[in-house]
Amino acid sequence: MSIEDRMKLITKNAEEVILEEEIQKTISEKEKPRAYIGFELSGFLHLGTGLVCGNKLKDLAKAGFETVVFLADWHSWINNKLGADLDKIKIAGEYFQKAFKSIGVKGPNIKYIWASELVERSDYWAKVVRVAKANSLARILRTMPIMGRKTEGDMESAFLYYPAMQVADIYDMEIDLAVGGMDQRKAHMLARDTAEKLGVPKPSCLHTPLLTGLEGLGKKMDAEAVPDLSAQIDAKMSKSKPETCIFIHDSEEDIFRKIKKAQCPPKQVMGNPITEMIQFILFDMFSSFKIERDNKFGGDISFDNYSSFEESYIKGDLHPMDVKVAVSKSIGEILKPSRNYFEKHIDVLDEIKTF
Repeated sequence: MSIEDRMKLITKNAEEVILEEEIQKTISEKEKPRAYIGFELSGFLHLGTGLVCGNKLKDLAKAGFETVVFLADWHSWINNKLGADLDKIKIAGEYFQKAFKSIGVKGPNIKYIWASELVERSDYWAKVVRVAKANSLARILRTMPIMGRKTEGDMESAFLYYPAMQVADIYDMEIDLAVGGMDQRKAHMLARDTAEKLGVPKPSCLHTPLLTGLEGLGKKMDAEAVPDLSAQIDAKMSKSKPETCIFIHDSEEDIFRKIKKAQCPPKQVMGNPITEMIQFILFDMFSSFKIERDNKFGGDISFDNYSSFEESYIKGDLHPMDVKVAVSKSIGEILKPSRNYFEKHIDVLDEIKTF
C-alpha cells in the first residue's frame, strides 16, 4: 500500500488530525509505528466505541500500525467505575476484549494491553511524576473534564493522578499516534506539550467524532448552531443511559425500537443521531446507502456518498421514518457477528448486567 493510500485510510472519518505531516513522516520512516486508543472499563460497547472507534482501530492496523487497545483498569479504578471494584473492572475489561474481537478488532497488528501491566514496571511511576512536575496544577485541572467532571468540589485527590498517567501511558508504550474521541483532546494535547518539555518524542493525535445519543442534542440547542465540544460530550452516546445508545449485542428488534424512537428532525443533520450513523458508520463501511420506499413515495433511492444524502435530506426529499428503517436494517446487519457471538456466550453479558 502506498504512503498516500495509507494516509487516506488513517485519516478517514477523522474529526481532527494533529498533524498529518507528522503522521506521514512516521509511516515513511518507521517499519512498525504504534497507535493506541484507551478505554475505561464499564458497561457494554455501543456504536460509538464498538464501531466508530473499532473501525478506526482496524483502519490503523490495515495501514501498518501496531494498534494497541488499551484496557485502562487503573484509570477506571481512579474514576470510580463499577464502584471502584478492581475485580469487577477486570471482568469488564475481559468483556471489552471479547466484544471488540466479536466485531473484528483482532489480528497480528492488534494488541490488547492492560494499564495494570504498565504500573508494575519499575520506571512507570517515575514517568508519571516527571509529567506532573512539568505541568502546573491549573493545567492538570483543565484536563479533568475528560473524566466527566467540570468542577473541583467533590474530587478525590486520586483524580489528579489521572491526566499524568494518561500522558505517561503514551510515553511508556512509545506511542506514535494517540487516538480517541474528541473528548480525549485535552489529554492528548497535554501529552504533546509535555513531550517538548521532557525532550521525549511527541505523539501525533487523531480524534474521531462523538456520536450523538439517540435523544439528540436537546430542544434547547439552536438547530442552526454548531454545538461546542462540551455540548457534544454531554449529548454523546452513553452506556450509562441505555435508551440513548445501541449496544453491539442488541437484537434487531431492539435496534429497530430504539432507532424508531430516536430524534431525527426533518431537514436537519446537525446533532441528528440518525444522519450521524449514516455519515460516520455506514459510509465508513460501505460505498452506498439504499433507502427502500413504496413507489407512491418515490420508490427506492440510493446514494453513493454522504454529501448527496445530506443534500437530499436537508431539502426535505427524504422522510425521517424511511431513513430510520434503512439505518436500522444496515446497523442490524453490521452487528450480526457480535450478536451471534453473545447469543452463544450470554453468560458474559449476564455477568456485566449484575454490576
